[in-house]
Amino acid sequence: MDKVKVLEKYLPPEAAPLIGRWIDYFKCEFKISRNRGTKFGDYRAPYQGKGHRISVNYDLNPYAFLVTTVHEFAHLHTFNEHKHKAKPHGTEWKHNFKKMMQPFFEKDIFPPDVKHAIISYLNNPAASSCSDLTLYRSLRKYDAPKEDIHTVEKLPIHALFKLKDGRIFRREEKLRKRYKCTEIATRRVYLFSPVAEVEVVND
Repeated sequence: MDKVKVLEKYLPPEAAPLIGRWIDYFKCEFKISRNRGTKFGDYRAPYQGKGHRISVNYDLNPYAFLVTTVHEFAHLHTFNEHKHKAKPHGTEWKHNFKKMMQPFFEKDIFPPDVKHAIISYLNNPAASSCSDLTLYRSLRKYDAPKEDIHTVEKLPIHALFKLKDGRIFRREEKLRKRYKCTEIATRRVYLFSPVAEVEVVND
């Protein structure tokens, strides 16, 4: 099947032709991946005879899929220009991410709130990667509803929740940017991102 037709299933359709051209231009292996709870996408630089490799989680909404794809292509472009000399989300990467996002702004592909969050993120040197919470939250609004799944920040204090591996935690107070959570079985304390997705456990 034509790669653009495949990409249209995951991206806003008007973005698919350009991403298809990037795959060809950069001679990149582009993989649509299973969900990897800890990351949306991944870039691997050429290594031992393999070329550039990008993978993006299949279950992202179209806007999140596009932002993640551009994020990873910006890593590829930065590697081509600077090899390992540039920091992963440093000035060079930010410049390329901004430049590579421009055609999609011009096509008016993003809803206003997502576009604003991307621009704000790119103008904020303190935000080191796409773990930027404002951007994450704006993208998440366009997800299909997930029954029984909540983010840690939305849970009341002392609520119990479960991870995919079955471990159960109690949500405690917020410490700066993360939430202190106690694992019930071991009483060990962990710090969770506000936007970590968990399943509520009823007492």
